[in-house]
Amino acid sequence: MYLFTPALRLLCSRARRLGVYCQPPCDQRIRAMGLYSELKLPVPWGHIAAKAWGSPSDRPVLCLHAWLDNANSFDRLIPLLPRDFYYVAMDFGGHGLSSHYSPGVLYRHESFVSEVLRVTAALKWSRLSIMGHSFGGLVAGMFACTFPEMVDKLIFLESAPFALDTNEVENLLSYRRRRIEHMLQQDKAQAGRASKMPERVYSQDEILQRLVKTNTHVWEESGKILLQRGTSPVATGLVINRDRRLTLPEVHAEFISKERFVPFIKKLQAQVLLVKASQGTGDLRKENHDKKEPMAFITETLKSVLKERFQYVEVPGNHYVHINQPDHVAGVVSSFLTSKDRLPTKL
Repeated sequence: MYLFTPALRLLCSRARRLGVYCQPPCDQRIRAMGLYSELKLPVPWGHIAAKAWGSPSDRPVLCLHAWLDNANSFDRLIPLLPRDFYYVAMDFGGHGLSSHYSPGVLYRHESFVSEVLRVTAALKWSRLSIMGHSFGGLVAGMFACTFPEMVDKLIFLESAPFALDTNEVENLLSYRRRRIEHMLQQDKAQAGRASKMPERVYSQDEILQRLVKTNTHVWEESGKILLQRGTSPVATGLVINRDRRLTLPEVHAEFISKERFVPFIKKLQAQVLLVKASQGTGDLRKENHDKKEPMAFITETLKSVLKERFQYVEVPGNHYVHINQPDHVAGVVSSFLTSKDRLPTKL
């Protein structure tokens, strides 16, 4: 049974007036900045799940997670941020507690951008700040360039506004072909699994070790936090929540060329903060993680086009520094959210 405190009743009543289903966390955990609530936003294929901290009457900050992660990605960072903001961390479709797309519907970069617009409409936001980690930053960047009047501040955590292809422009069509062929293959495989093979069940330790082995930037404690929302219990263990049609991010992301990057960035009206980890990754594609050219081009272009509206800060840590060591990130993000002053370029 849920225990509704007066503060939580007020929070949920405000959310209901926005047409949002609101439920308190089942374990009644208290965060440093107060209770968080679970949101369930209706969409044509089901719902988008999210969790929220703070009061809906405060300035909104939408938090977008990385590929195959979920809203718990921000569990350790948000309690360290200023309290006079309303933080909403959403699960992308097919991730976390959000509904999977219908069979035959492709997961495309543009689809995730449209999910952001659906969330802002459901919450009746006309203007907001967005914080995105990794793939979440790519979605944030595309949204802010497409709907520039809606976004006042953009925070990229180990990310950038767009995935850049620094090779031939012809590669971009190859990515689109791969995405379409891959999704058709996954639909066929999913139909076969549904009729022949039961869903795989893992022990808690088995699924944790699988995660940290696959993604070496995720520390074990961080992995446990992500798996709390990324798995569901069954009689014999845990099953993975995400849609199994989701695989490599480069299959679903929208890459752009250098030629298109500048005119896209010129659309931005937001102030931009890019936080780079000293041991982070430089490219969405695993084989290019150590390449520095794409990020160097991106930061130089942002600096040239946005001038005083762009700030770049390097912090110690790896690609998941925001959840592994949130204190390394919290100060610079807090200062950016609350101040117009420029930040030091290294911490």
